[in-house]
Amino acid sequence: MSIPGMTFLGADSTYEDASYVLVGVPFDRNGSFRPGTKSAPNAIREASHNFEKYLFEHDFDLSKVKLHDMGNLMDFSSAQDMADCTGAVAQQILADGKFPLFIGGEHFISVPVIESFQDVGVISIDAHLDYRIGSKSQRDSHSYTTRRAAEHVGQDNLLVFGVRSISIEGQDGEDAPEYIDAYAIAEEGVEKAFKRALNIIRKDDIYLTLDIDGIDPAYAPGTATPEPFGLSSLDVKKCINMLGSRMVGFDVVEVSPPHDHGNTAALGARMILEAIAVSWKYRR
Repeated sequence: MSIPGMTFLGADSTYEDASYVLVGVPFDRNGSFRPGTKSAPNAIREASHNFEKYLFEHDFDLSKVKLHDMGNLMDFSSAQDMADCTGAVAQQILADGKFPLFIGGEHFISVPVIESFQDVGVISIDAHLDYRIGSKSQRDSHSYTTRRAAEHVGQDNLLVFGVRSISIEGQDGEDAPEYIDAYAIAEEGVEKAFKRALNIIRKDDIYLTLDIDGIDPAYAPGTATPEPFGLSSLDVKKCINMLGSRMVGFDVVEVSPPHDHGNTAALGARMILEAIAVSWKYRR
């Protein structure tokens, strides 16, 4: 459940009236390093109230947006139960013509949301390629997120941005998905690199999933699997801005409040506001 009386900043609309719907998925039973991401949805909601509703660089007033916070889904006992329920909720949001915003939990919560789209490309900002090969039980974890997403949208319609950790079994020759690593981004600049990413994805519509560990732990220390040499928070803000009208859904995952002093949760909340502001310019 959500904190009693606590919803995301500006989430004053009913579901029926809303153009944007936010859902928390507090699932972290299959994490591989530091636990605690299940408490992220509430921490991010709480942190959101630190911000103004007006984002001056966008001339954007959140008060003008119809946003609904559905609260959290239950604490599921299995990844399959989580996927079934999360997928059903995401399908309903899309069927009702609303923009989905999901908060994890571990990165695997993105898979059922992505599978709810019929025709979409995916960009995952992530420190890890998450393309392992494993058994069915192993595949229901955050280390297999990219592979599972690619099975739905097609390998040519998915790209991982900001990678700096790849397992041997996750780089299988021609089987490896498209990715742009953090070192290449540092060399050519984030705007040029992300433009290249957008040109690789042929689909008009793009779902953006932000694993907070894609951002350097200097900016986002409160995450389950921190990895040095990452993107800056401003880099990711620029990426969201460049997506513009092509962004049709967004999630932020892998924030771990037990390993945070509140700054990572605040960053997650601010990225949600950024996604709303950018997409609202086109949806209105």
